[in-house]
Amino acid sequence: MFRKLLSYIIPIKIYTTKSKLSKTIEVTWANGELVLDSENTNYSYGSLQRILRIGLKHLGFDKIVKMNQILVLGVAGGSVIKTLVDEIHFEGQITGVDIDPDIIKIANEYFSLNEIKNLNIVIDDAFEFVLKTKDRYDLIIIDIFQDTKMPNFLFENYFVNRICFLLNSKGIVLFNTMCLSREDNLRNQNFIKDFCDESYKTQTIPRVEVHNELIIIEKLK
Repeated sequence: MFRKLLSYIIPIKIYTTKSKLSKTIEVTWANGELVLDSENTNYSYGSLQRILRIGLKHLGFDKIVKMNQILVLGVAGGSVIKTLVDEIHFEGQITGVDIDPDIIKIANEYFSLNEIKNLNIVIDDAFEFVLKTKDRYDLIIIDIFQDTKMPNFLFENYFVNRICFLLNSKGIVLFNTMCLSREDNLRNQNFIKDFCDESYKTQTIPRVEVHNELIIIEKLK
């Protein structure tokens, strides 16, 4: 409790480890809450939770709570899953996919992710998972970073088309992107411009928490 109170004044780091995939991982008390960070950015809770909460609010909590299947690509500490369960009170099936078992171990130990009964965690590469799965989803949340970098495959047509194929009728993709440079801004602009399909509606919520832009793809039928 003392560390939690002190964290309103200064961040209190309580755990640091190294991961082959995510490099430095830190658990810190900051402003009265536990957050999960990589070396250069927030991975879960803190600003990242605020970003995805804005996206979920934009979609509508009332709409989300009626869904049956949600896929989260990039779990980290599981902050968006906590928002789905604790704030939206989503009771359908959540499938969380993360490539890094070290991250999931920390999420279970410090953020009690393994206590969520309607959550199934899969340790796998997101690209490989979407190729293999036979399930369909009402909402797909993409939140994949390697520190401040985003893997190139996330913006490739094949991956995006496969993601959209996995959507149920009127399903939605919520894609969290990071824009740190002019090239990143251009990447997002080209991504949206190239995604021309009359079966989908595409929109953005720009500059969430300064460097993040949310891209929303909604299946119209």
